[in-house]
Amino acid sequence: MDTQPTFRALADPTRRDILLMLRDREMTIAEVAQNFDMTRAAVKKHLTVLSDGGLITVRAQGRERINALNPTGMAPIRDWLTFFDAFWDDRLNALKTAIEKDTQ
Repeated sequence: MDTQPTFRALADPTRRDILLMLRDREMTIAEVAQNFDMTRAAVKKHLTVLSDGGLITVRAQGRERINALNPTGMAPIRDWLTFFDAFWDDRLNALKTAIEKDTQ
């Protein structure tokens, strides 16, 4: 799976702040924009990047677009990090075994 869009979305502190806001409740673009000193257009661009990264979902409700945190959006990142977690566990276990072998 291509993790680039998700990492790109997480790279910006404003987008990370938006994700934290959306964990509490769904919000419109206007509601998100109220929390930042930027235009609605700039907020919309951030929301688009988050959506492209799979971190939020956007649904139409009348004329509004409702933004919600995607609970499975972090899965590609978690899976990517799991590989490195296992890699370092293996390395550290091998080091521990080598040290214990030398001390006996």
